[in-house]
Amino acid sequence: MAVCATKLLVSAFVVVGLLLLLSASIVHGDVHYHDFVLKEKNYTRLCSTKSMLVVNDSFPGPTIYVKKGDTLYVNVHNQGGYGVTIHWHGVNQPRNPWFDGAEYVTQCNISPGTNFTYQVLFTEEEGSLWWHAHSEWARYSIHGLIVIHPADGTSYPFPQPDGEKEMVLASWYTEDVYESIAEKLAAGSDLLVSEAYTINGEPGDFCECSNETTHRWMVDYGKTYLLRLLNAGMNAELFFAIADHNVTVVGSDAAYLKPFSSEYILISPGQTIDVLVTANQPPGRYYVAARQYYSNMFKYSGYDHTNATAILEYSGNYTAPSTPVFPSGLPSYTNYKAATGFVQSMRNIIDHVNVPMNITTRMFITVSLNQFMVEINDTTEEVYPSASVNNISWYNPWTDVLQAYYRNVSGFYTTDFPDDPPTFFNFTQHNLPLNTTAEPERGTKVKVLEYNEEVEIVFQNTDVMNSSENHPMHLHGHSFYVLGTGFGIYNNETDPLTFNLIDPPYQNTASVPKDGWLAIRFKASNPGVWLWHCHLDKHLTWGMNSVFIVKNGGTEDTSIRDPPGYMPPCYPDSKLRLEEFSDSDEKLYSTLM
Repeated sequence: MAVCATKLLVSAFVVVGLLLLLSASIVHGDVHYHDFVLKEKNYTRLCSTKSMLVVNDSFPGPTIYVKKGDTLYVNVHNQGGYGVTIHWHGVNQPRNPWFDGAEYVTQCNISPGTNFTYQVLFTEEEGSLWWHAHSEWARYSIHGLIVIHPADGTSYPFPQPDGEKEMVLASWYTEDVYESIAEKLAAGSDLLVSEAYTINGEPGDFCECSNETTHRWMVDYGKTYLLRLLNAGMNAELFFAIADHNVTVVGSDAAYLKPFSSEYILISPGQTIDVLVTANQPPGRYYVAARQYYSNMFKYSGYDHTNATAILEYSGNYTAPSTPVFPSGLPSYTNYKAATGFVQSMRNIIDHVNVPMNITTRMFITVSLNQFMVEINDTTEEVYPSASVNNISWYNPWTDVLQAYYRNVSGFYTTDFPDDPPTFFNFTQHNLPLNTTAEPERGTKVKVLEYNEEVEIVFQNTDVMNSSENHPMHLHGHSFYVLGTGFGIYNNETDPLTFNLIDPPYQNTASVPKDGWLAIRFKASNPGVWLWHCHLDKHLTWGMNSVFIVKNGGTEDTSIRDPPGYMPPCYPDSKLRLEEFSDSDEKLYSTLM
């Protein structure tokens, strides 16, 4: 797959500059050095040409290959026109939050014309993860897979496949994303809806000016392939299927699952899913297709109806139909039963996993879309969309939370994020009165956890403004056990009786269902400052996120590592870049980006 196999340049400067870091780190496995060069490049899709910022001249970006236990150094050279950070999604980075890459949480951005080197520590992860920009909406064009092979001397928990394949699902916009977002934020309207989805950078046969570049996957009859899937899309869960070929799901978020067969998969933004595909059908050409699963009925109701396609093509001499077969098992856009059924099929490959049982912190967190009022003049107010967790809409400080915490600098955050919402009501009732919840409070409120504390969180979806939809929640620095989901309002007496405490999947991203709840548990064993948020980027833009601070343990090995000698500097006005694209005098979202 040429688009994902871009050669990563090794810089002698990086090697020399990182020797001190290496000497200060305990390294297990191999050490890898790569360069990421960010610069603008023109791309033509949907009959239109645009320039966008990409890594190493590729969209999607280069795939990184490591083994479990390896260490990775990536020197990011920003030759673009705006600041960017890179997040190593799903990599826990033990005691190493300095290199997590969450803008305004663990670092400020890498300014144009500068560079910054990330240290990425792979420990328990095995399977597929990914990297992406974590600055504003930059990840729409800056992302790529991470393939983590088993450590030397170990193997997959399933028969060795005959080959491997990677597919990255993403969103495509013909317009200038930053300019459009700024205009929509200023106008108080919904944020961007993609014009197509892509598979390995191509929309496929059902989109204009696209059928000559549709991605093709050549297979040999009788062989089995490990297919690694990533949903790098901005705001949509996606159904995925291969015509006439069932898949065997074997992993998600770099953790193995009990294998199960399915006609389709559901994959949320931020998730990776690994499946086995056996080429056992009559030789021919078969469509690989993805389309949105749409769970919302919000007033901002537009969504991308396109079907992204690639073609699975058998090698050899044969006469194939002129048109590939389309997957009949691909669910329709609003098929919640199919979505729910897939999620409930996921089980940890290990029975009797070490689920946290000594819970010392229980949190009940509502996830809501809201609105707030902006006074335009003495007589006029306008309504602007917002998002919240426990009615708190996150407000980015101008210096990152990690620096403020580590240096013990006050004034940038408070430690009063609540364990419960401020009010309880019929969370899932349709047509709730607009005053059901107060206007969300904008604040930089974090939750502090003791080292090794065992935490249970129940996320409760709400239908405020008739806006309930699936929210894929992602936690940095930790993976968690998904104990269960359900529809309606969580009942703290009866619903825990349904928890899967035997073989719950171990994930870093999981969805709170529309008009329902999600229960997770994790051990706060990773000291540092860790973002958690909805992985629908428009909700992150509107403030559906917060931060956990995990305190140090009692030893050096249970404490945050020393910071590197250089971190990108923070400036009081560095967070205002999006405003440059807007003609509005209102500075509404300058600290929500």
